[in-house]
Amino acid sequence: MSDWNNLPVPYMARSHAYYAAQGFDQAYRYAHHEDAPFAPLQKPLAECTVGVITTASTHYRASLEPREVNSGDVDPGPQRLYADDLSWDKEATHLEDLHSYFPLALLNIHVAKGTIGGVAPRFHCAPTEYSHRSTIEHDAPEIHMRLVEDGADVALLVPL
Repeated sequence: MSDWNNLPVPYMARSHAYYAAQGFDQAYRYAHHEDAPFAPLQKPLAECTVGVITTASTHYRASLEPREVNSGDVDPGPQRLYADDLSWDKEATHLEDLHSYFPLALLNIHVAKGTIGGVAPRFHCAPTEYSHRSTIEHDAPEIHMRLVEDGADVALLVPL
């Protein structure tokens, strides 16, 4: 008998079952783009400023509270981030060890080593919006604008 705690979470199948149980006629549609908006770096990573984007939040959110883009300073950095309102495997992991899911300390080590040029002055919290339209038309442009304001050359996406 295998240890079920070490098996991967069948996320997509569970998402489909969850939406069906809620009475939705169609299964959740994952975003799909024929053209990925990626581009080669214009300079070496050692000269780039890295912006950090997380799906956690800087503040506690109630489950039905509207989710919005928010940002926090990297110096001194957050003491805690919040994601209790989100669906994730809360038995396999937790939010108590910030460094296990928010690599700010590790990024600063790489700045000191010269692997990356620097870390942008703010990190940004992407709301986990279930509306593709809202994400594409509002949240993504807002985060992009903030990254540009911060002088980020590249973004590190850190989903929880």
